Amino acid sequence: MSAHSSASRPRFEPDPTRGHFSNYVRFLWRAVIDATDGNGWFYAWMTLLSAVALVGLNAWATQIHHGMVVTAMTDHVSWGLYIANFTFMVGLAAGGVMMVIPAYLYHDDEMHDVVIVGEMLAIAAIVMCIAFVVVDLGRPDRAWHLIPGIGVFHWPMSMLTWDVLVLNGYLLINLHICGYLLYMRFIGRRPNPRWYVPFVFISIVWAISIHTVTAFLYCGLGGRPFWNTALLAPRFLASAFVSGPAFIIIGLQILRRVANVHISDRPLSVLANIMRVTILINLLMVASEVFTEFYSGTSHTSAARYLYFGLHGAHGLVPWIWTSVVFGIVSAILLLRPGVIAHKTQLTIACVLAFVAVWIEKGMGLIIPGFIPSTLHEIVEYSPSLIEWQIMAGIWALGLLVYTVALKIGLPVLTTPHASKH
Repeated sequence: MSAHSSASRPRFEPDPTRGHFSNYVRFLWRAVIDATDGNGWFYAWMTLLSAVALVGLNAWATQIHHGMVVTAMTDHVSWGLYIANFTFMVGLAAGGVMMVIPAYLYHDDEMHDVVIVGEMLAIAAIVMCIAFVVVDLGRPDRAWHLIPGIGVFHWPMSMLTWDVLVLNGYLLINLHICGYLLYMRFIGRRPNPRWYVPFVFISIVWAISIHTVTAFLYCGLGGRPFWNTALLAPRFLASAFVSGPAFIIIGLQILRRVANVHISDRPLSVLANIMRVTILINLLMVASEVFTEFYSGTSHTSAARYLYFGLHGAHGLVPWIWTSVVFGIVSAILLLRPGVIAHKTQLTIACVLAFVAVWIEKGMGLIIPGFIPSTLHEIVEYSPSLIEWQIMAGIWALGLLVYTVALKIGLPVLTTPHASKH
């Protein structure tokens, strides 16, 4: 190639005369450019998220300075809003696999076009999982004890060890898949299936494992009868396959409007049909738990009675759980209506209701009642403080920032015909 033709090539385009290292540096720089370039609406959205994230960062600094006393958590209720969101985010990350299964197991070509949206959601959700764990630590400077190979783990007996391993492993797997596919798109080559397809199938199994291990983390605690149920892991998986597709459906419709990306109705139809099944399974499991708790009438039903009806004048969680129940039932009714996929407004409302219902059910409706009554049979209610809400909002903003940037980098895959069909 002549010097003139080399000089005329765009500065950050791949150079076939150079090796992978040089092109990879160009790819990273191009990713930075794509992630920071956009119209006025994009900059307004990123500014809003950045502002909320900074508010959360300031609140976390206040928490570090004054200690956990600024939160509403106590010795009786030691897990609060942070761990509630962590549990939900693990499910959201696992739910992203609902894009992968139809595309790779059933060879659905139209799902291939948007499968990277689910993989990027998994990355953003795991980032938020890690952030919620970090802010829940009273001494975040000791977080290095959780790093495999550096910290001293009680492995394989400790469920916390397994949780750290599966979450970080899932993050690395999805980073590899997305990074490899985008890099190959950048250099204009067809991806080699040997370098990503095995990881795709591993990610399917791994997605199930991350939420199963998280469920085992709770149901293995014999001193907390509210969590001590064999149905917890299946419930976690069923609800994950509600919240994940719901978020992706909303995201795909937003991409249609703001990014001018052509997305057929096929992915929306597949995900909505998945939700039709999983939301009914989730409601059935909740009903089964409620029947088991209340029909037996044992002393271990105190937590469930407090959650659904209040106990001895304490009823802080009653509005939360009944909101979740109503939202879940209404969402199921909307999803089961014929033609809901053609009515995008109804579909969006159903997804929003399902998303909020699962967030409450797996958060405030699961974590908090596990501590009430306490092991001393005392009722100490919990209501998140302003600091906790600010930190939660900041982490959600961080996750949406990560997801937005990832989609901005990955949009060429969605906008290039057949670019993401492997």
